[in-house]
Amino acid sequence: MSVPSSPFRCLIIDLMHESLLPMLEKLGIEVTYRPTITKEEVPALLPDYHMLVVRSKMRVTAALLEHAPNLRVVARAGAGVDNIDDGVLEARNIALINAPEGNRDAVGDHTLGLLLALFRKITQGDRQIREGLWLREENRGEEIGGKTIGIIGYGHMGKSLAKRLMGFDCEVLAYDKKEVENPFPQVRLTTLEEIQEKAQVLSLHFPYTKENHYFINEQVLSGFRHPIWLLNTARGEVLDHAALVDAMKTGKVKGAALDVLENEKLKTLTEAQQERLNYLFQHPRVILTPHIGGWTQESYVRINEVLVEKLKAFLVAKR
Repeated sequence: MSVPSSPFRCLIIDLMHESLLPMLEKLGIEVTYRPTITKEEVPALLPDYHMLVVRSKMRVTAALLEHAPNLRVVARAGAGVDNIDDGVLEARNIALINAPEGNRDAVGDHTLGLLLALFRKITQGDRQIREGLWLREENRGEEIGGKTIGIIGYGHMGKSLAKRLMGFDCEVLAYDKKEVENPFPQVRLTTLEEIQEKAQVLSLHFPYTKENHYFINEQVLSGFRHPIWLLNTARGEVLDHAALVDAMKTGKVKGAALDVLENEKLKTLTEAQQERLNYLFQHPRVILTPHIGGWTQESYVRINEVLVEKLKAFLVAKR
């Protein structure tokens, strides 16, 4: 499939950093920027465009693409593509571009920050001081050095955390379902079973797919020999939160730092989800952040740069 000889037209339906538009226009692309458009308004516009840029406003489904006969590219401004239905683009021969290279450093920084905050009780100490308490012994923490850190998912995000752990004198084990390159000799690729046997910290960095739904469940958590600290900066749906709460109640999970939740639309929680979240709210060894792992000023621009470079390669290959 070649790209049109007439101007390549791009529709952007989510808020993006202002740097994206001039970068696209420099490639000769005609850009329509509609960050405030509703998802109900999108289908009527799609017939006129060759490229759609999305973040999280709407799902890209087969039904949506019925309105897009000329679409050649869907660009996801970020790493995760779980809002794009499996196989729908491939069936239409539409290219998918995403930008995990753009926010991997941000995710690595954030995950390390969450681990340090857990180990050194930073949020707890801050909260106590604001309440007029000066408690030192109660805030004695742990060090990363000497620990075994298990990373599940060794793509851009997993490697980013591994790189940052190199200065902490800890053992880093990584597992991925796929064959992956390992650029760091200090990191050892291994099995899930060895991570369960040795790890004291578990960090999740794999994408959400139907196959990965609740991949970290009661069976997996109960298989860890040591009580673990759990970090999730991937997607909330890869972790069974009921199993997490049960594991925290039994001490199998010592504490958790979650940048993502099973349901991030807090006003739509089911009764069971609210009950689990209430437990996490009151637990002294839980840190929650609002899905900001990849959310930095630098990544905001870098994601655009990655998308444009990939789009440029696509256009060159198709002409």
